[in-house]
Amino acid sequence: MAARSAPSCHLRLEWVYGYRGHQCRNNLYYTAAKEIVYFVAGVGVVYSPREHRQKFYRGHSEDIISLALHPERVLVATGQVGKEPYICVWDSYTVQTISVLKDVHTHGIACLAFDLDGQRLVSVGLDSKNAVCVWDWKRGKMLSIAPGHTDRIFDISWDLYQPNKLVSCGVKHIKFWSLCGNALTPKRGVFGKTGDLQTILCLACARDELTYSGALNGDVYVWKGINLTRTIQGAHNAGIFSMNACEEGFATGGRDGCIRLWDLTFKPITVIDLRETDQGYKGLSVRSVCWRGDRILVGTQDSEIFEIVVHERHKPFLIMQGHCEGELWALAVHPTKPLAVTGSDDRSVRIWSLVDHALIARCNMEEPIRCAAVSVDGIHLALGMKDGSFTVLRVRDMTEVVHIKDRKEAIHELKYSPDGTYLAVGCNDSSVDIYGVAQRYKKVGECVGSLSFITHLDWSSDSRYIQTNDGNGKRLFYRMPGGKEVSSKEEIKGVHWASWTCVSGLEVNGIWPKYSDINDINSVDGNYIGQVLVTADDYGIVKLFRYPCLRKGAKFKKYIGHSAHITNVRWSHDYQWVISIGGADHSVFQWKFIPERKLKDALHIAPQESLTDSNSDESDSDLSDVPELDSEIEQETQLTYRRQVYKEDLPQLKEQCKEKQKSATSKRRERAPGNSIRLHFVHGYRGYDCRNNLFYTQIGEIVYHVAAVGVIYNRQQNTQRFYMGHDDDILCLAIHPLKDYVATGQVGRDPSIHVWDTETVKPLSVLKGYHQYGVCAVDFSADGKRLASVGIDDSHTVVLWDWKKGEKLSIARGSKDKIFVVKMNPYMPDKLITAGIKHMKFWRRAGGGLIGRKGYIGPLGKNDTMMCAVYGWTEEMVFSGTATGDVCIWKDVFLVKTVKAHDGPVFSMHALEKGFVTGGKDGMVALWDDSFERCLKTYAIKRAALAPGSKGLLLEDNPSIRAISLGYGHILVGTKNGEILEVDKSGPVTLLVQGHMEGEVWGLATHPYLPICATVSDDKTLRIWDLSPSHCMLAVRKLKKGGRCCCFSPDGKALAVGLNDGSFLMANADTLEDLVSFHHRKDIVSDIRFSPGSGKYVAVASHDSFIDIYNVMSSKRVGVCKGATSYITHIDWDIRGKLLQVNTGAKEQLFFEAPRGKKQTIPSMEVEKIDWASWTSVLGLCCEGIWPIIGEVTDVTASCLTSDKMILATGDDLGFVKLFRYPNKGEFGKFKRYVAHSTHVTNVRWTYDDSMLVTLGGADMSLMVWTNETEGYREKRPCDSEESDIDSEEDGGYDSDVTKENEISYTIKALSTNIRPMFGIKPHLQQKEPSTDERQGIVRGSRPPVSRAPPQPEKLQTNNVGKKKRPIEDLVLELVFGYRGRDCRNNVHYLNDGDDIIYHTASVGILHNVATGTQSFYQEHNDDILCLTINQHPKFNNIVATGQVGDSADMSATAPSVHIWDAMSKQTLSILRCYHSKGVCSVSFSATGKLLLSVGLDPEHTITIWRWQEGAKIASRAGHSQRIFVAEFRPDSDTQFVSVGVKHVKFWSLAGRALLSKKGLLSTLQDARMQTMLAVAFGAVPSVVMSVCGKITYCVELWPELTTGPCLQCIPPCEMDLL
Repeated sequence: MAARSAPSCHLRLEWVYGYRGHQCRNNLYYTAAKEIVYFVAGVGVVYSPREHRQKFYRGHSEDIISLALHPERVLVATGQVGKEPYICVWDSYTVQTISVLKDVHTHGIACLAFDLDGQRLVSVGLDSKNAVCVWDWKRGKMLSIAPGHTDRIFDISWDLYQPNKLVSCGVKHIKFWSLCGNALTPKRGVFGKTGDLQTILCLACARDELTYSGALNGDVYVWKGINLTRTIQGAHNAGIFSMNACEEGFATGGRDGCIRLWDLTFKPITVIDLRETDQGYKGLSVRSVCWRGDRILVGTQDSEIFEIVVHERHKPFLIMQGHCEGELWALAVHPTKPLAVTGSDDRSVRIWSLVDHALIARCNMEEPIRCAAVSVDGIHLALGMKDGSFTVLRVRDMTEVVHIKDRKEAIHELKYSPDGTYLAVGCNDSSVDIYGVAQRYKKVGECVGSLSFITHLDWSSDSRYIQTNDGNGKRLFYRMPGGKEVSSKEEIKGVHWASWTCVSGLEVNGIWPKYSDINDINSVDGNYIGQVLVTADDYGIVKLFRYPCLRKGAKFKKYIGHSAHITNVRWSHDYQWVISIGGADHSVFQWKFIPERKLKDALHIAPQESLTDSNSDESDSDLSDVPELDSEIEQETQLTYRRQVYKEDLPQLKEQCKEKQKSATSKRRERAPGNSIRLHFVHGYRGYDCRNNLFYTQIGEIVYHVAAVGVIYNRQQNTQRFYMGHDDDILCLAIHPLKDYVATGQVGRDPSIHVWDTETVKPLSVLKGYHQYGVCAVDFSADGKRLASVGIDDSHTVVLWDWKKGEKLSIARGSKDKIFVVKMNPYMPDKLITAGIKHMKFWRRAGGGLIGRKGYIGPLGKNDTMMCAVYGWTEEMVFSGTATGDVCIWKDVFLVKTVKAHDGPVFSMHALEKGFVTGGKDGMVALWDDSFERCLKTYAIKRAALAPGSKGLLLEDNPSIRAISLGYGHILVGTKNGEILEVDKSGPVTLLVQGHMEGEVWGLATHPYLPICATVSDDKTLRIWDLSPSHCMLAVRKLKKGGRCCCFSPDGKALAVGLNDGSFLMANADTLEDLVSFHHRKDIVSDIRFSPGSGKYVAVASHDSFIDIYNVMSSKRVGVCKGATSYITHIDWDIRGKLLQVNTGAKEQLFFEAPRGKKQTIPSMEVEKIDWASWTSVLGLCCEGIWPIIGEVTDVTASCLTSDKMILATGDDLGFVKLFRYPNKGEFGKFKRYVAHSTHVTNVRWTYDDSMLVTLGGADMSLMVWTNETEGYREKRPCDSEESDIDSEEDGGYDSDVTKENEISYTIKALSTNIRPMFGIKPHLQQKEPSTDERQGIVRGSRPPVSRAPPQPEKLQTNNVGKKKRPIEDLVLELVFGYRGRDCRNNVHYLNDGDDIIYHTASVGILHNVATGTQSFYQEHNDDILCLTINQHPKFNNIVATGQVGDSADMSATAPSVHIWDAMSKQTLSILRCYHSKGVCSVSFSATGKLLLSVGLDPEHTITIWRWQEGAKIASRAGHSQRIFVAEFRPDSDTQFVSVGVKHVKFWSLAGRALLSKKGLLSTLQDARMQTMLAVAFGAVPSVVMSVCGKITYCVELWPELTTGPCLQCIPPCEMDLL
């Protein structure tokens, strides 16, 4: 059907009638170009009165409700309503978005204002706290946020004469704000006796700290500072809605319909009463005024815009009109002239000229109007009313012809018959009445077949039939004029309809989504000539479909602009225009229809840039014109990467197991082992679902990823180094263009991107917080400063980062389908592209948002899936590879041509200086010239081409190619099968790395006396690997079925393999050829074991709960072990070969006698005494301690004991490899844990001599080889394992002071109650009866009753106790006795070479001069100070930071804060409001003095790093579950610091925006236990840290290098003197 593609014509918005005057104010301004900017519905309008022309800004998705003009008067900021509202800053000249600010406000943005130099923007939200937010709008970055007020805020303005000051006003309040650091601090305006407390609607700031504000009663209030100094009474007779300041003075506009002009000292100049002018009317109310030179712009409540020239002020010029408040439903077009008629609930009917874009007639009716129709001759206009009547007017002079009321409910639809004889009137009571026009509208018929209200009706061309739609979606037919229902389909079959406005019927099936039964389409109109159909729906979208469209879910083009429901849409009489009307936004939109567009015109109507796309992509029709997805791509799109449990959930899970933890910590637990392991080599490469993840570094190493490990491979030495910072599957990798830095993105609930250095393998930055589930694509910008990433959440979010700072620059929703690639434009750092399933988008950055345009395919191509993309030799050229094997060439956003490149998908593409290289599913690598005209050379990846130096064997010819990179005269190729190959330009291919293919890997066996191992996987291969220096695959064999287990015979000659169909085979261990095979079971064979010694028997365990025992020599089954209730997981033989130990899925530990298989019951004490040939069991007393606290959530899947029976290695479902001591009795043994695998570790095995541990990752398909390091060996390097999960409680008594301090609860102490309970009303407020608002608002101030903060200033105005009312003299603080030492530390310092001492007590910072004994004070805190530090850097001399107690963490004035101030001048330099609830207990400056560290008293003891001069929070993270006493920067570092506290020492480093921590290790000291640490100091060699324990016997512990080396020594008190 034709409806499978969207129509090729187009609509362009040409004019919008109306202006948003209701519920908005101050939204109408002159731009620098003397144009007028305002908004209506969801569109920003720039109107040029000279040319009578409109331009539109359409970047919003909902109603715009606020607008601010930049001081240079070119840029405009607009804010919208909605669940996630955003602010757009746009250029009024080009109407393009400059910046998008989002993710802060909810509900809507009520007001906006730019500061004097236009660098910052303030916004006020509509949320319950009316949040006030300050933005650096160019960067899209929020600088500060604070709760605004408990009630609505109506206006906000920057003080243009004082920096960092703002004023806001609203319901019964005015507030004066100051911005310092990241803290916005308000002071309430004091009304005093000068004026009544009332609602302030608008304000303007003037010189000398003066503020003028307009009040609800029509007075102007004048403020000096925060005090009301005078009122100008009766400035207006009713509320003043708008106040505008300009060079000449001020203009005010009020509800009384007057405009007043005032001079700069607010003396009246003139008054203009609009109600008295020619255009005026009773009830005119002014909402917005703007005074520029000799012209004044006025916006009214009823959607008019006037322009007044000052010297002809009695003749205002009406430049825009629209319907007033009330729903707009009625729309009709004139049959012969370019006129449109609209009627609304405001009871007016208006006629608009579509050519002149003007209102030409208006008439007010008695009732709200719901529908309209113009007779065929254009003489009569019929209007259906809400009360059930209808009126007919003469179009010529709007005089009434007839008024008829036959119904009681609203009339929804009326239409004249094509021959002009009848008028059909459809009503809410389900009937249609037919009236004869010539008989003065006498009723001649009635149609009563419907059961619901009538929504639409159409006449047939011969006027003999009508069709109707009703509220139930039923379509009925009637014979005219009598109204008899027609039920015969035959009779209706040949009828031709004069118009098509019905929403149901065969011809318009396609306008409905495929699986929807909703009725959200309000109006339809068919254009028979152009064969298109226009629809209007509840979501504010106008859509164009082909007509007829018969199949559900047809393709369309969509156009946005209306904010909410569009009630009606019609073609003009000559099909030149489409008119649409908005219900709630009561605006009229006129769209120009552009028929079949030619490509040459396409440029001027390129897809409108907007945050919501206006070119169709929603349609999901039967897509048979789109090729089937390639099987590989389809497989990949079905991967979700969702996990039940993520590693980052561990802390929460442990929290839930608290009870268990408590009982565990009281018992003696097994220590962690002395040995450790280090990752040595990884076999595998992730190619099956990733692409372009393989690169050369600048020194010729190869970097790629597998599982959770970033691998740097040296191909000359065949060695690997590893980046182990990730904890789950890495899905993407990009390399920095200039340095050897790599970015990798992983799976996770809040997945992170790590940028790391390939030389040091240390993280440089960790980025997180904006993606969900995982990150599937990353790319660096050409200068290497920015990074783009794409998530795998449902909207595939695209984020642009400044990775060094760890800052998110911009964010946008990518696409609802999977995105495979993101590429930054190498020439323009603000542009990028994304490509994916039926998706090619060109993005540019706009502040905090990204604006995307879809690639325009045109007639050249079809909407294909893109698998890869690169930029070409100019900023406009882009090349993308499709799923069908083509390469698409794009210029700007237009597809220029396509070239056939491969059979099957093009998965990888790489741009060279001159030309390109591509790789596809067909296993071919192709070199192309620079315009993709010629293919210069192709390389086939075949076994025959393998060079002799290869490290392994190629599994199949022409494997699917997933990654290509060039360098050093070679092409580096990564395949879907997990191989990495190097292709020489002359042709030979060298295999470097390989691993298993897709499918889980479970089977693992190590050789009894050689350093080799065997693996078997669901990929249906059996492989032998060399673990010695050659690290390669020695042999491979394909199997008929996948396998889950394997085992070498004791002499190493045979290899038994268990398969997934219940069979198993024995193969020659050297040649892998079959020796013998058996098939006795149906279910998976889960474990297989030769008996020790001669290997006489082999035990085969299967998932159908049996173990079969076979005699190897006779090849017969000799016994069956029955009795297990669930599938078998592990089996082990005893050393004599007589007894089998079995584990099952039901966690049973069973014993069977061999060879017959008789079940034995053995007491648990006896089990220990048995000498087992191997131990891979996970159950039993000997290994009770290996099960974690969260054992319900995660299973221990595998274990293996060393041959000296000392160390047990385990693998679990969370991907941890752990080492325990053996035997490990008692619950929750201590361990060392290693992260490299992503999800479940399926198997672990020690080699024959225990020198290596081999581990298998199930889903990550990797084989990892670890070297075993004994106790003495490992001190040479920092340990990379983590200590056990739980801290021990066995550390002896505490000193009483420490206990006391640990138990202090600051909230109670400082904030619980008022010092004096207060009742009643303060005396000086008793003169007038207070309102409830005042009781809540003024008496207590804007603070909660529990605060101890200094009272508000107005409380101190008079002293009513004495008989004579004398004003209080000011009190000045002279001396403070006391110092806070009971619960603080490190809070006394010398300043100025010992002349002064600085310390604190209560809420005062004190500078005490030693010589004179005088004190000076810093008194800006409003609650107890808990910590103090001094900036040691010479550049920041005498700079002090103090942290205080606070109650909430909502960024209000009572939140905890850190003040940074100058000790000598007492000037506040910055205030940092923190999200630490309760208070700040420790602060520390970094080495350069630019960063500040603060620690909170909240339950997580959050640690935050600030750039204090800007008030910017850089990083924040939970510090420790228990109290942190001190955290201090290293004296030579800006990135490393140490925190100490209750039972912990942690070593931290800052990477970008992330804080990474490691615990200090005590394991090298004999029987040492973690103590409570009270203080920390750094040695002369800064890498030695001293920490002081808080035990009753104090001692000092020395720690080496900050990379968390183990504690070197513990010095008891008696030896302290020697130090």
